[in-house]
Amino acid sequence: MNEPAPALPVLERPWRSGQIGRALTICFPFSGDELGGSHMSVRGLLEQLDPERYRVLVVPEKPGGDISEFFARWRQIADPAPPRRSLVPGAPIGPVKALGALAGIPARRRFLKEQGVDIVHTNDGRSHAGWALASRLAGARLVWHHRGDPSARGLRFVAPLLADRILTVSRFSLPAQGSRAAQRAQVVHSPFDTSVTANRETMRARILERIAGPADALLCGYFGNFIERKRPFGFLDSIEALAGLVDRPVRGLLFGDPRNSEYGERLPRRVEGVRGNARAHMMGFCSPGHAWLAGCDVLLVPAAREPLGRTLVEAMLVGTPVVATRSGGNPEALEGDCGILCELDDSRAMARAVARLLADPDRCEAMCARARRTARARFSMGNHADRVSAVYSALAPGGSAAD
Repeated sequence: MNEPAPALPVLERPWRSGQIGRALTICFPFSGDELGGSHMSVRGLLEQLDPERYRVLVVPEKPGGDISEFFARWRQIADPAPPRRSLVPGAPIGPVKALGALAGIPARRRFLKEQGVDIVHTNDGRSHAGWALASRLAGARLVWHHRGDPSARGLRFVAPLLADRILTVSRFSLPAQGSRAAQRAQVVHSPFDTSVTANRETMRARILERIAGPADALLCGYFGNFIERKRPFGFLDSIEALAGLVDRPVRGLLFGDPRNSEYGERLPRRVEGVRGNARAHMMGFCSPGHAWLAGCDVLLVPAAREPLGRTLVEAMLVGTPVVATRSGGNPEALEGDCGILCELDDSRAMARAVARLLADPDRCEAMCARARRTARARFSMGNHADRVSAVYSALAPGGSAAD
């Protein structure tokens, strides 16, 4: 078991009114203790930020947990008002849950003022709910990083009142045109290490050894939380359908933290019940994700209204072909013929697309090469950090942001 992170001293406030050019303290609060794509994106940002310009403070809900360990390189202080029960990642935050999050506002407000925090950068719905109002009351600027659906209530009703800037991961995620939120919003694609490489043959062999699979198995990957929006049951339906279309055993690999599930025992039972010449395996959370993606023959993305999936871009970078739904930010990520798009909730269409693609190796190879070039050009960590830094500068004293 990890030991709790020791308490750290109060930071000296980096600037006061009229003190321009001093380092800004940026606070990154995190709810729960389950790692996901937003944490990967934030770490990519932190690795690029200039320490002479920014003092980073990570605030995990659980000291010594997975998130705390993931950000171990950066200064940390535990959440001063952790909830008795964490909100479920990806689940809607209704009025009752929102009211529960308000209980910690006074302690978090005091914390932000004591630590001299200048900008709070929240990165998911749970952190927005717990820290947005506290940021406003503490006099800190708030960067609301929206990685979800544009219809989210928080984005429509809360962010326009409390956020100084709204960042979205795709055009799909932008608030409705003409809304108050849209006036403060801009697209900043998530950061990726575009130099990553992986030995596909080595990783394929590693997966086959782990699942005791046959050498000729067709390895289909699913990466993400087990929530309805991501459609893990649709993935299982697709691999069953695919097994009837190809002359190879099909293996469905579900990568993700089993704690991030809305299904309880329903999903493991469905995994065990996969029929025909297909089998499915719960692989757990495996890192680095791009390496495990490289071991898959194809990535299936059956998700509905996915803003911009990290694993989709990582698959592009390591040469794994992508078959995804024509929904959310998937078409934006794959534009330029960098993947195959299918209609939402049509598992047979997804299976047919995989079968056709793998039956045409020349087309598949050309598509993967095109996808790699596109991903390297569009999703670098440097580009992301430059754009976020510009937002921080605009929010600093003397910047161009409106009060």
